[in-house]
Amino acid sequence: MQERSSVAALADRLRNELDRYSPGGKLPSSRVLVERFRVSPVTVSRALAQLAAEGLVVTRPGAGAFRARPRGDGPAAGDTSWQELALTADAAAELVPRTVDASGVLVTLAAPPPGVIEFNGGYLHPSLQPERAMAAALARAGRRPGAWGRPPVDGLPELREWFARGIGGAITAAEVLIAAGGQSALTTALRALAPPGAPVLVESPTYPGMLAIARAAGLRPVPVPVDADGVRPHLLADAFRATGARVFVCQPLFQNPTGAMLAPERRGEVLRIVREAGAFVVEDDFVRRLVHEDAGPLPRPLASDDPDGVVVHVCSLTKATSPSFRVSALAARGPVLERLRAIQVVDTFFVPRPLQEAALELVGSPAWPRHLRAVAAELKKRRDTMTAALRLHLPEFALPHIPAGGYHLWLRLPDGTDESALVAAALRAGVAVTPGRPYFSAEPAAAHLRLSFAAVAGTAEITEGVRRLRIACDEVFQAR
Repeated sequence: MQERSSVAALADRLRNELDRYSPGGKLPSSRVLVERFRVSPVTVSRALAQLAAEGLVVTRPGAGAFRARPRGDGPAAGDTSWQELALTADAAAELVPRTVDASGVLVTLAAPPPGVIEFNGGYLHPSLQPERAMAAALARAGRRPGAWGRPPVDGLPELREWFARGIGGAITAAEVLIAAGGQSALTTALRALAPPGAPVLVESPTYPGMLAIARAAGLRPVPVPVDADGVRPHLLADAFRATGARVFVCQPLFQNPTGAMLAPERRGEVLRIVREAGAFVVEDDFVRRLVHEDAGPLPRPLASDDPDGVVVHVCSLTKATSPSFRVSALAARGPVLERLRAIQVVDTFFVPRPLQEAALELVGSPAWPRHLRAVAAELKKRRDTMTAALRLHLPEFALPHIPAGGYHLWLRLPDGTDESALVAAALRAGVAVTPGRPYFSAEPAAAHLRLSFAAVAGTAEITEGVRRLRIACDEVFQAR
């Protein structure tokens, strides 16, 4: 962390001083920069590499670094207006026009401007990621015999076995496929289970990335409301009867965004309803490894209680590690497994073997359970800090459920609040928040915000971020 901040600071200093040098002019040597800024040679090298990547300097081995010359006039811009017709010409023939709207996903992937507190992040802050353990695992993995060879298309047998044990029940390694992250696994599942134009039942509200996958595949998301106990079974049954859908996408554990857990008495009922409809459940078990310290025993995955192959299970290591550690699993029983396998092979061939080997090294190391315990304690502390700050500074925001897992809170805003105006005002006040609208596949009943407490540096930032959100609310409410 310290090294990264030093690199960024030095890059900023050098960037601001480039006007001192004429185009093509030589910058001071690395040794001079080390002495002048009192940093390590590695920091100097990385800062210059960053400026080179930005096209501001040119580095020449053995000669040094030089200010880049301005680029000459490029070729005249082409006329791409023809694409408007080409991309929409077939839309009239599609039952459900395919639309690719990544805005709901990008809001959790984009880094906020400097000085802005990140309440919209979808991953652990670097200080919570097991960076040393991952680096050590990757180093050990690279030395394994055959580590750089082609892996089995289904994934390494040992890694499939590890995921199967985590799912439990009668799931075996032979029924697990290794995929490149949860998003990729969900994409494969929806493509395998529903043809273009078909309805797919989704929780309401739900994860925007899944809605984007469905729409990009030409599917029609149909919302089924959830409450504090998860999806409402009688409404799920009504939705199956009304639409004839053959797929229901569900997050039974710490649902995104509400944080709800599917109640024990509803689990069997949901499986029964789906089975009677001749349909599948896609179980997105995305944050089982981000449980809070006070959660108590967790319910087993739905897949562990499903002998009949109703459930297609998706789980991932990414949320508990790093956004770049994209290793996940798809588990299914029966003929659907072959369809999942075929689609995944066509799309991606396989997950790179070094990453799979690193995953095995990581989850088999003593550092892994220590990391999970540390994250559980820290997430509880952050959740409690954010909850207390919201009750103190923003009592008019409804917080219907405080989850015992996951990384965010779901707030209902006062009636009549302009959600978009509040999000914009929050950014001006120095805090990035996630609007609720992208989480609904139809018109929402009220305005909402989702606030993440995992992507910030610590509890002090949480308290300050809520204070800034209060300033934004005052601005918006006074303008009404």
